[in-house]
Formats: sequence, C-alpha cells, structure tokens
Amino acid sequence: MTDDIVIEARKIGVTFKVDGGEIEAVKDVSFTLKKGQTIALVGESGSGKSVTARAIMRLLSKRATVNPQTEILYAGRNMATLSPTEMRRLRGNRLSMIFQEPMSSLNPVYTVGNQIAEVLRIHNRMSKAEAMAKALALLKDVQIPEPEARLDQYPHQLSGGQRQRVMIAMALANNPDVLIADEPTTALDVTVQAEILNLIKALKDRTGLAVILITHDLTVVRQFADHVYVMQHGEVREAGPTEALFTNPQHPYTRRLLGSEPKGQADPAQVGTETVLSGRDIRVTYRLRKGGAFRGTWADLQAVDGLSLELKRGETLGLVGESGSGKTTFGQALLRLNTLTEGAVEFMGTRIDGLDRRAMNPFRKRMQVVFQDPFASLNPRMSVRQIIEEGLIVNGLGRTRAEREERVKQALRDSGLPDTILSRFPHEFSGGQRQRLAIARAIALEPEFILLDEPTSALDLSVQAQIIELLRGLQRDKGLSYLFISHDLKVVRALCHRVIVMQNGRIVEQGPVDAVLERPTTDYTRRLVEAAFEIAA
Repeated sequence: MTDDIVIEARKIGVTFKVDGGEIEAVKDVSFTLKKGQTIALVGESGSGKSVTARAIMRLLSKRATVNPQTEILYAGRNMATLSPTEMRRLRGNRLSMIFQEPMSSLNPVYTVGNQIAEVLRIHNRMSKAEAMAKALALLKDVQIPEPEARLDQYPHQLSGGQRQRVMIAMALANNPDVLIADEPTTALDVTVQAEILNLIKALKDRTGLAVILITHDLTVVRQFADHVYVMQHGEVREAGPTEALFTNPQHPYTRRLLGSEPKGQADPAQVGTETVLSGRDIRVTYRLRKGGAFRGTWADLQAVDGLSLELKRGETLGLVGESGSGKTTFGQALLRLNTLTEGAVEFMGTRIDGLDRRAMNPFRKRMQVVFQDPFASLNPRMSVRQIIEEGLIVNGLGRTRAEREERVKQALRDSGLPDTILSRFPHEFSGGQRQRLAIARAIALEPEFILLDEPTSALDLSVQAQIIELLRGLQRDKGLSYLFISHDLKVVRALCHRVIVMQNGRIVEQGPVDAVLERPTTDYTRRLVEAAFEIAA
C-alpha cells in the first residue's frame, strides 16, 4: 500500500430538519483514506455511518444541511462545494457506492443487463453490445448463478442476495478510485459473503482501489479492514488500526460493541401439541424467458421442489441456505403470498391453499410477515403512525383512535423504538430502525404466527441481541410461532429450536438446531457452518 491520500475528510457535520427542531446526525467526523486502503465505519444503527457516506457522495435528502466547515478533499478539490454537475461526473465513475437496500436502489422497470450497461455507457464511449458484454463479465465476476439469464431478468425476479451482487457489479463497472460499501454483504449468505469480500479485496490489491466499508459485522471488519472508526450518536468515539482496536479497545462503547455477538440458545421450547402451520409437497415453478425478444426461449425454474414442514405453537423453525435456494419463496408460498404450483397448506387446522383473496382476509391478521428489505416494504408516503395503525383499522382492532394510538406506541416500545416518532417517515430512519418499524407493524396485530424473512440482516449486533430477546419474550408471553428465514447461523442458533437446510429448492438436512449446526451430516451444511463462524480467507 502506498501513502497516497485519496480522500481527506475534515469536520464532516450534517444536520436534519425534523418536526420540532433539528437533529445533528453527524458531528465533526474526520478521517483519511489512502490508495489501496480499507477503512471501516462501525457503530450501532443510527450512529451516523450511512449519513457520513452519503455526505461524501453528496446524496443527502433536502432536509439535510452540511456544516459549512466540512471539507471532503478528493484530487485536491473539496467535494462539499462542487456543483451538482461536477459531482455527477465523479459519482459512478471515480467514486462508487453500494447501498444497503438493493431493491430500492435498482430500477424495477429495467432489466438487470440494461441497468449495468447504462452505468458503463454514461461514463464511457461504447456501443450497447459492448456494454452488455461487459455487464455479463461483471455478473460472472460477482459469482451470480446463470449470468446470461440474469441479464434479461428484472430485479424482482432475483433473490435479495442476487440483487446485492448486481449492485456490486454496477459499483465496480468503471474501476473507481473509491468504493463506499454500505453494508455490502447484508443480504448475502455466508459463503457468498466471503467470495464478494475477497473479490473486493483482490480488486483493491490489483488496482489500488480505496474502500470505505460500513458494516455491523465485526467478523468482516476484523478480516478486511486496515483501520476502524467507531461511531456513536454521530461522533467518532475511537479510531485506530484494526487489530489494535479489537485486541485492546479503549472506549466503553467499543468494548460493549465487541461483546454484542449473538450468544446463547433458544429458550427450551414450550411447544404445544397444536400444529399452527403445515405444508405438504409444496411446489412453486416459475416460467423464465431467456434470450432476446424475437428469439427468446422459455424455461421452467423449480424454485421450491416438493417441500413439507410442520410448525407447532410456541416453536421457532429456522430456514437456512444460500441465496437463491428458495427459502423466501417457500415461506411466502406457505402464507399464500405467491402462487403454489402444487401442494397443500393448513393454518390452525384449516386448508388455505385453495382460498381466494377475500377468503384469506380473516387469516391475515393471525399470520404476519417481516420482510427482508424494510425500505421496500414500508410505504414512503405514510408516517410511522399510519404504517402501524393501518393494519389495526383494516382488521377492526382498537375501538377508538386513542386506543389504536396506544397500541401503536406499545408496539414501538416493544420493538426498541421511542413512542415519540409517530409523525416521522421511513426515509428519516436508518436501515436498522426501519427493520424495527417493520417488526412493530407485525406485532401490533398480536398474530399467532410470524414469518421473519431475514429480520436481523439490517441490524447491528447490539440491536440484533435486543430483537432476539424481544422475539423470545413475545414467544414466551403469547405462545407465538415463528418461521425464521436467515443466512446468519449465529442468530439461528440463538433463536431457533429446529432448522431446515435448503439447497436448490430442496431440503438437504433438518433437525434440532444443535444437532444440525454442531454435527452436520451433509457437505453442504458443513460448508455453511464453517463459513458462518469464520469468514473464509
């Protein structure tokens, strides 16, 4: 690594206008980024990590005001004072960013290939054919399966992890000098996480790429960052070389953060004999088009291939596997959120697989879902009060407005959020706070069953621990049953009683969580477990 300074940031300060005043989201943050170096910004959700990154890229909302003293020097110029046109020339070309939520960052009406090609053609003189060939090469670089088919697909046809890999391909398209990676591996399973991080590392070593890594995964930070900045309440509490900071943290907050890895096991199951949800021989098949508009062919993709499960009252069943293994499709099929090709689903003893939309309505408040991408599942035009209260109104819960408001506030408190945020909107929260809003919306209806689709993937470690305790407490108090979809085996071990391992739409292994994670019987499960508890070098 050379000592060439790529970015020198001095006194970054960002203030947001909110109802009743202002919030100082980032205060006096300074750092230096050198060519070929990776620095990590770590801290709890809402600590100002992403706001700092957006301030560098000049992608803050209109409510934000950057401190006049802020200097962000790149190639001798202060980016804080550049014109919008000058910044557009830098963004996506010399400076690139991978965002935390890929579904909100990708355009839903354009194919994946067209979106990557657009990034290439804006900043380079090349034909569409050349851009598409380069897009295909980039998809291969980020290890996306069947890259030729993905070029012609739309974002909604890809899994969360595959969408994140498309975002990474777009960010690396023009060989930037600086890559800001905001939770780049949040939606990725553990095996792909290692591949993607090693891909970024190899590119960094080859081209001198400088990386700003924003993450809550301290295993990733320890292995891939050279220097760490620990943030809390918008300020840098501690900074230093990675290994020194991990082995001898000085600040109490840093020590607490390093001690927040998911620990423990699920409470002994108070499992009743009553079956809450069962699925038998579930199949979900998609028709996918490959090739161009005139010479394209159609092929069947068997996303879920004859799966069965049974979930008892008070039980947590984990569903794990690599990105694209069919976990989310299977879970949503059980809730009738997508169309079953074959199979039978029973909820509380009633067959629901043949019911139409109207007939399903009475079951909806009893079965809730927390989605993987909170920004995509929360209506950006609705306030927190409206988002949570909507379900109460639709299902006739709460006789008066005051009674509904108290239920909304209680759901927020139960989810670890203050009850004073009712008039705020989703974009005013961090990724982790939005995920807690999604959990609050689900538990406000007091359901009997919740499908949790990567509910802790956007959360920092200390908040993960709070959410795990919250879910355990709700289960104890209300006898809730959870189907918990995750690629984080540490969280699965801490929360689940049983686990099902999926690969290519099939179940490859299942059993009590201890038995499967400590004594896996298949090579695939063994590889997942090894990658989960120590990122491959």
